[in-house]
Amino acid sequence: MIVRVLLFFVLSFTFVQGQPIVWTLVQPGVWKGTVGKPEGYNLLTAAGTSPNATALAQLGVADFPLPKSAIVAQLVDGKTYLRFPLDRTEQLYGFGLNFQTVHQRGRILNLHMDHFGGSDNGRTHAPTPFYVSSKGYGVFINSARYLTVYAGSAARKDSPDAPEAKDRNTDKSWTANPYSDAVEIVVPAAGVEFYVFGGPKPLNVVRRYNLFSGGGCLPPRWGLGFQQRVKSLNTSDQVLAEADEFEQKGFPLDVIGLEPGWQSKSYPGTFEWDKTRYPDPGGFLKVMKAKSIRTNLWINPYVAPSASIYKAIRPLTASHTVWSGVVPDFTLPEARRIFFGQLAKDGIEPGVSGYKIDEVDGYDSWLWPDVAIFPSGRPAEQMRQTYGLLMQRYSTGVYHAKNTRTYGLVRASNSGGVSFPYVIYNDYYKHEDFITALITSSYCGVLWTPEVRASSTSEEWLRRFQTVVFSPLAMINAWASGTKPWSFADVSKQVQDMALLRMQMMPYWYSEFAKYHFDGTPPFRAMSLEEGFLADVQATVVNENLNDNPYALAIRREIKDQYMAGENLLVAPLFAGQKSRLVTLPKGNWYDFYTGELVGNGQQVTATPGLDRIPVYVKDGGIVPMMPARLHAPKAGETVPIEVRYYGSKPGIYRLYDDDGETFNYERGQYSFREIRVTRNDRGVQGSISAAEPGKPNSVGAVTFVQMTK
Repeated sequence: MIVRVLLFFVLSFTFVQGQPIVWTLVQPGVWKGTVGKPEGYNLLTAAGTSPNATALAQLGVADFPLPKSAIVAQLVDGKTYLRFPLDRTEQLYGFGLNFQTVHQRGRILNLHMDHFGGSDNGRTHAPTPFYVSSKGYGVFINSARYLTVYAGSAARKDSPDAPEAKDRNTDKSWTANPYSDAVEIVVPAAGVEFYVFGGPKPLNVVRRYNLFSGGGCLPPRWGLGFQQRVKSLNTSDQVLAEADEFEQKGFPLDVIGLEPGWQSKSYPGTFEWDKTRYPDPGGFLKVMKAKSIRTNLWINPYVAPSASIYKAIRPLTASHTVWSGVVPDFTLPEARRIFFGQLAKDGIEPGVSGYKIDEVDGYDSWLWPDVAIFPSGRPAEQMRQTYGLLMQRYSTGVYHAKNTRTYGLVRASNSGGVSFPYVIYNDYYKHEDFITALITSSYCGVLWTPEVRASSTSEEWLRRFQTVVFSPLAMINAWASGTKPWSFADVSKQVQDMALLRMQMMPYWYSEFAKYHFDGTPPFRAMSLEEGFLADVQATVVNENLNDNPYALAIRREIKDQYMAGENLLVAPLFAGQKSRLVTLPKGNWYDFYTGELVGNGQQVTATPGLDRIPVYVKDGGIVPMMPARLHAPKAGETVPIEVRYYGSKPGIYRLYDDDGETFNYERGQYSFREIRVTRNDRGVQGSISAAEPGKPNSVGAVTFVQMTK
């Protein structure tokens, strides 16, 4: 009898094994935890990037932010279970690109590469397994598998802070979702490596995370201008005529995007020009470049049987097809040589400036199934999670070899891809959710564009256009609608003014992207990453004594319709039908961007900007460098005058970035940050800018200082 009991005990518990965690300090404030036998292929190996050790060192050291004894790993049925502690006052952010929620505590997520399906369940264009805590730390799981996350949503019976059982019959405080004190993650592999990022503030955490993968992308200047994607089956003559129309009407234009019709066949593609619509591709590209307009080409990576590369690449593709096109295994060098060699031959070498990489995300019924076999032996699941990373990595590599920068669009990314010059977009089109996505992108090392496509009213058109101007990529995607910036005549002037404002602000946008690259600071980011905002929220937790229901505050104070744009600007969009809105201002004085008038300090204010303006506010001492309105971005070597706008009364300091705007020479030190200083006294504004460094690019002409706050 005793033997039977012991045998039952052994059989019952051998499938759960506590796993030791091996800790390694890999960078200042970054620790790697290793459990079991991690898989050799993961998100970081797919991205192939390296930490910016110099910038990470400049962030300084940080204390390990969690009790190591409370971080638990178990091996269960060939899977790794991870558990990280939570306390009652914490809020969680991240877990990928989300469209409807900023706060993630209490949610259950399956981090799975896919189209956005209308709910934040983890199936998204960037299912990054990284989260940030309001207490100032972050956790990244370096796995290319589909991960299941219980983000403070499950209560264990042996929890040191277990929720109290309540009687639903008599207790009105009963909840179906009792308090949970842990983040628990299932990794379907017998080992994994993960990383803990120290703070002490959430923005420090995000900076370390971005710098750990090399720092954010630095687009060419032209990438931050205005972009128009034309109808799918336009001809070269129609495209050139549209470019001329922009010029004649005085609307900025730096990039024209060609949709599937540029190829001889698409879905699947040949990656060769259609000679009926584009009889002279090289000549067309030269004419566009002479007009100071770059060209971007739509692709998805599935190769048609009629493509010239089909026969060579077919043995290097997966067992299953997508739209009857073969799927290259980009982990194989020969497959990369063939595919990206074709892009170089027919696109990049003749002068194509970038790509729009479509359909590398989902749906399940479109892409290869998880039973597909890739010739490298990589599981189809891992290829699904990383295919967008691979496309970005190797296309960027072709441009890097030419020493010319690119800036494009992609439908899928993941952890490790922060340095790739691509912006995510999708087929979804709810304006409010586009702004939430812009906010949540700042937690996961990706960029998102709330592109404009079509609208039912001129009001909606203008409101959408206003928000895209204050985003990483200002674009109208008219592949189906054929819309133009002036399509709604009654707001054409306002749209033009916004497009020109985008161009005026290029020195500011370019400097903010440089800080993304060198410092890791997202150029567009959530309010919880802004100084003076999160501390106020956490104080409210204590003051309102909400410890028995930590989700109540999260529901009331979740800010998902306003965001920071660069170092100094707060943007609060309005949507069609709104005449006014509430704006939550962090602590410190904030001023109207357009007038310089004081708006408020650490409070909620009501914005009533009228139709012509999107509410934008500048922090006290804020500096916004601007240039004259123009139709195209400055060229390499071109000098432009700078107008320094200064707000408030506090002394202001701003780092204005400069390089040639087009090449990777900044990687060899050919760049500079020039320090702008502004003070205010009884005699008015006193401003200065540091001298240009000898031998470095210098695009700054005459500098004037404007006091916006009277």
